[in-house]
Amino acid sequence: MKKPSWLNKKLDLSLSRNLKTLLKGLNLHSVCEEALCPNISECFGKGVAAFMILGNICTRDCKFCGVRKGIPAGVDLAEPGRVKEAVKRLRLEYVVITSPTRDDLEDAGANIFCLTVKELKTLGSVKKIEILIPDFLGRKGLLEKVLKSSPNVVAHNLETVPSIYSLIRSKAYYERSLKILKFIKEINPGIYTKSAIMLGLGEKDFEVRDVLRDLIEVDCDFLSIGQYLPPSKSSWPLKKCVSPEEFKQWQDLALKMGFRKVLSAPYVRSSYLAHTYFNP
Repeated sequence: MKKPSWLNKKLDLSLSRNLKTLLKGLNLHSVCEEALCPNISECFGKGVAAFMILGNICTRDCKFCGVRKGIPAGVDLAEPGRVKEAVKRLRLEYVVITSPTRDDLEDAGANIFCLTVKELKTLGSVKKIEILIPDFLGRKGLLEKVLKSSPNVVAHNLETVPSIYSLIRSKAYYERSLKILKFIKEINPGIYTKSAIMLGLGEKDFEVRDVLRDLIEVDCDFLSIGQYLPPSKSSWPLKKCVSPEEFKQWQDLALKMGFRKVLSAPYVRSSYLAHTYFNP
């Protein structure tokens, strides 16, 4: 499918060099690089990255995602300290932490999330911490453990509408992901929740409205809506290029439905401009 003019964002890798060098030197990964985010030049150029803990290999096979699939390495208990060092050097006030899905681990990675948040809280410069979590196989006890570390925002992405899940997220379940967001508010109502969906995968408008309604019913605070762009030729094919005007319509509808803050545009991604969700 030929991309329209609004999807012609150019990458300038020269802007990313310094931050790439820092991450490599500390043996850290970013979701910006691993998921092939189109905003990487912009964010890295500003000295901002969303850190990916627990390695860069995912145990699931989602067809929309650019993160490598396979058998991950073991858990590195020193990693939280290196994330802390990177955040300190970058002087970040708002920090985003995510991970690939680690179904191979007994705790699905919950312990490292907890340790990383606790490490970051020892830095006086860090004002807010957002974690973008996998579904932890729906185990509420693991979620409780992570929430005890008191992140400010917990994000978990629904990604798409239920009718497409079995096609592009064969090891994930829509209802399970929705319950994760519900559990967060049940465990700690003071934590902000966030989710994200992509458009252009083949969803229908009424299905998108149903997803927004489902998120409101579990008290989801923040929402990201962006254009799906296949990260490789073997990925799920692009079905539609959604216009900026349509994204604005979805944003207006979502705000009217009750979300606290919504970013909706072609290049919006879950962790992109994460700090702005607290701006008026």
